[in-house]
Amino acid sequence: MTKRISRIICVLLASVALIVAGTPSLAGAEATFEEAAPRRGKWIEVILSQQMLVAWEDGRMVMNTPVSTGTRKTPTVRGTFRIYKKYAKQRMRGRDYDLPNVPYVMYFKGAYAMHGTYWHTNFGQPMSHGCVNLPTGKAAWLYNWAPRGTAVVVH
Repeated sequence: MTKRISRIICVLLASVALIVAGTPSLAGAEATFEEAAPRRGKWIEVILSQQMLVAWEDGRMVMNTPVSTGTRKTPTVRGTFRIYKKYAKQRMRGRDYDLPNVPYVMYFKGAYAMHGTYWHTNFGQPMSHGCVNLPTGKAAWLYNWAPRGTAVVVH
């Protein structure tokens, strides 16, 4: 079985488990996540161990996608945040990168953001400097779906 098919099966099984359980929480998740996870309205879950992002609305999964989060040297921050700033396109620069026109940027904590990614397609593997890299089409959907103030739970 290919890695991609295995990942799809894993997502489907997790989705079924969530539907059966009737709650947008993961088996074995820490109590802090359980308490922080919104139950109503729109919210976004980033599951670092699975390199997966899930969009929730009123307890129902409405979108999911593999992502690339931070590496061990540049980890993605954990916690519960809110989208506080959005840009349709933005230049992102760091010590060892300079990326013009990064699409669908949604900041949720300081310089940490979810955004579209045109420079790689290796989703499902940690690769970023701490941001949450999404396939550009999924980032566009999320950008249009999630207003400023939407909760983002990273665990």
